[in-house]
Amino acid sequence: MCIERYLRLIAGLFVLLSLVLSRVHTEYWLIFTAFVGLNLLQSGFTDWCPMMSILKRTGVRPCGEGRGRV
Repeated sequence: MCIERYLRLIAGLFVLLSLVLSRVHTEYWLIFTAFVGLNLLQSGFTDWCPMMSILKRTGVRPCGEGRGRV
């Protein structure tokens, strides 16, 4: 898998997890949901997000790299 795919999986997991926690624990977990949403929004404009930097450092490759695609 590539960075972009991992990024979508992690963002979806964080949103679903924070929604469950807001129902089970406290509604303040919805602040985390908003944080994830804002990060996705700004990454749509800047093509950068903190999770991408973390995934690059762990060795996850960008999409299209090493498969002959551009």
